[in-house]
Amino acid sequence: TGKAAFALPVDGPGAVAAIAEGALLGAYAFDVYKEKAEDGEAKNAPLAEAVVLTAEGDDNDAALARAVAVSEELNRARDLVNTPPNDLDPEAFAAIARAAADEHGLQIEVLDDAALVEGGYGGIMGVGGGSASTPRLVKLAYTHPEAEKHLAFVGKGITYDSGGISLKPAGHNETMKCDMAGAAAVFAAVVSAARLGLKVNVTGWLALAENMPSGSAVRPGDVLRMYSGKTVEVLNTDAEGRLVLADALWAASAEEPDAIVDVATLTGAMVLALGNRTFGIMANDDAFRASLHDVAEEVGEPAWQMPLPEHLRKGMDSPVADIANMGERMGGGLVAGLFLREFVGENITWAHLDIAGPAFNEGGPFGYTPKGGTGSAVRTLVRLAELTADGDLG
Repeated sequence: TGKAAFALPVDGPGAVAAIAEGALLGAYAFDVYKEKAEDGEAKNAPLAEAVVLTAEGDDNDAALARAVAVSEELNRARDLVNTPPNDLDPEAFAAIARAAADEHGLQIEVLDDAALVEGGYGGIMGVGGGSASTPRLVKLAYTHPEAEKHLAFVGKGITYDSGGISLKPAGHNETMKCDMAGAAAVFAAVVSAARLGLKVNVTGWLALAENMPSGSAVRPGDVLRMYSGKTVEVLNTDAEGRLVLADALWAASAEEPDAIVDVATLTGAMVLALGNRTFGIMANDDAFRASLHDVAEEVGEPAWQMPLPEHLRKGMDSPVADIANMGERMGGGLVAGLFLREFVGENITWAHLDIAGPAFNEGGPFGYTPKGGTGSAVRTLVRLAELTADGDLG
């Protein structure tokens, strides 16, 4: 606790931003549920104040302000991921988004279960139907009067994933509060865009549901009619993230944005492929996929480009529906990407970030990455929005 001053032998806005970002992200701690000391402070509270000693200058001031805004929102995403699922269900997450919208002048629309049923959102309702905590679809929009481009970010927000009827085995449920990390990243990115005043319109779609087994839960063998009108045979209820994302992707496509990026803790297969610290990037446009990879590397988020092999699509053919939610086991992360592509509107540039590996750190802290929620993909999305606003991307 207390104050720390950083007087390093470097100068310039890049260095100032890096120091500030590192200090703010490295000092993060999630202690809301910890017993407090007599003075009301957490017993092991992180650094209370950080001071960056550098030359005066508007560029340095702007870099510092940007680092503070993005880091604070990234840490808020970490808080959301770390919050236990009994305190963060879809309704609670939507309420947090509404409060942020009021604070930062964002437009917000929240579809509850009744509105989702009326609107035909069969994917979100199918996944959320087994829980006493009803699902939500949150649309959070930041607009700038001088914006020439519109980005849509879509986040998987499974506030707890039991696997549903296809129940996860023992040892695989304990950290499943993190299955809303994609929605947390999208939420943080939209609020960051507003705080930075970027000249780009950014719309965030949070597909929020709790995947639970009950008498009203979707079953393996059920067929869902999605918001797009397509039907999906559910072969595995633990492949639920793609179902909620499909509805949100179609809703986002209706607004014809210049690009859509979805973010999700989607598949264990991606963790097997890339490990715990690297997320996969898939896209329907090679140049956009490459640009996103460059952006991720620039901001220090390890990522890797992954293909969408056409031959894997056939494995999702269903005898009773337009498509099944499962395909070949090998290349499962790529199969999931191919499934999502089916629900992106025509002629819309789209990318999919599978952050299943880096979203939640079950090991010890490293660098400025804490144990637990990491805020993965937030900085990539924010930087993408900045470059789009400046006309430096597409």
